[in-house]
Amino acid sequence: MEFVDGVLLIKSFLTVTIGIVILFLGKRLNDAVEVLREYSIPEPVTGGLICSVLIAVVYLATGVEIEFDLAARDVLLVYFFTTIGINSSLKDLLNGGKPLIILLVITIGYMFVQNITGLSVAKFFSLQSQVGLLGGSISLIGGHGTAIAWAPRVAEGYAISNAMEIGIACATFGLILASLMGGPIGKLLITRYNLKPAVQEAMDVGVSDENKADEKIDYLAFLDSVLAIHVCIIFGLILNEAIGKAGLQLPLFVTCLFAGIIITNCIPESFPRWSGTRWPSRKPSIALLADISLGTFLAMSLMSMQLWTLVDLAGPILAILAAQLLVAVLVTLFIVFPAMGKTYDAAVVCAGFGGISLGSTPTAMANMSSVSKRYGPSHLAFVIVPLVCAFFIDLVNAVMIPFFLSNF
Repeated sequence: MEFVDGVLLIKSFLTVTIGIVILFLGKRLNDAVEVLREYSIPEPVTGGLICSVLIAVVYLATGVEIEFDLAARDVLLVYFFTTIGINSSLKDLLNGGKPLIILLVITIGYMFVQNITGLSVAKFFSLQSQVGLLGGSISLIGGHGTAIAWAPRVAEGYAISNAMEIGIACATFGLILASLMGGPIGKLLITRYNLKPAVQEAMDVGVSDENKADEKIDYLAFLDSVLAIHVCIIFGLILNEAIGKAGLQLPLFVTCLFAGIIITNCIPESFPRWSGTRWPSRKPSIALLADISLGTFLAMSLMSMQLWTLVDLAGPILAILAAQLLVAVLVTLFIVFPAMGKTYDAAVVCAGFGGISLGSTPTAMANMSSVSKRYGPSHLAFVIVPLVCAFFIDLVNAVMIPFFLSNF
């Protein structure tokens, strides 16, 4: 740790350690508070929010600002999406063709509505239209990364000096709302329509509550899965550089996701490997690594939020987010769920869409993971949701954001 000019800098190793502690804090709180379990609130969300509030209290009481080195967190994100790629079969992708297209069309339409909603609220408060866009697809469905990428351009091009603060504030509050809405939406739909998985299959992330005692993972199985992840990440890095040279910039976790899908579907089950085992697609060890990386990533993301930076912008931001929350819930319940077929898979997709609509890809995956652990797996949801929100959203936003900035 270092203390410089009133800022306590916490290095990467200690940040990961605290993230693990926060994850256990969330687990203990969820075990103790029934309502958190009932509505499938992810454990890292519970612990992360408590930690961020405590850090804000420390800052307000002492003036000391706490900052975390989040380099390891970004590695965990790559790990997680690589496991999703390894668990994806070509059969699932083909089966998910029509649902994937349906969800993509709905998401693009929703992004347009999200920007119109932000513009309308900004106009009500007599703010510049670009402020409303910062509270639209730039920061919400785009997340912190998109907000950070576009805020300097908005600030420079439209004389909005606090564009970065507005974008980060909207992305932060949106992340909180997205983390809290996905589980309840999934529970509502599953219980109301008495939905169950069509086929009992292995979990994509983690182990179901009912099967924890039956799952056996030895150290060789664990290391075999780590090796498979690293092989896919190496190919993902090569693919990312090749795509970058072609002029298309994608996040590393997207190309690692694709690498996992490609390698998994190109290796025959009988193909001999150096470890002497089958490729670990859908094995408990891969699900365990997915759970570890996603949970720790989300805990670190939420505990590092600087809530005190949002106070001055609270009024307009809360109005924008309230309107966006209402729109997101209505779209999820009355458009996404019926369009996806009103099945169990559709309910899990809706839990994920709750995470996409106001938060980020990891939030969507955490929501679906929390719901599937309680009610059962949904491979279809874990294939189409990350493809829509980790790949297509960035491409659509790259076109939609300049269009709205120049025409509204």
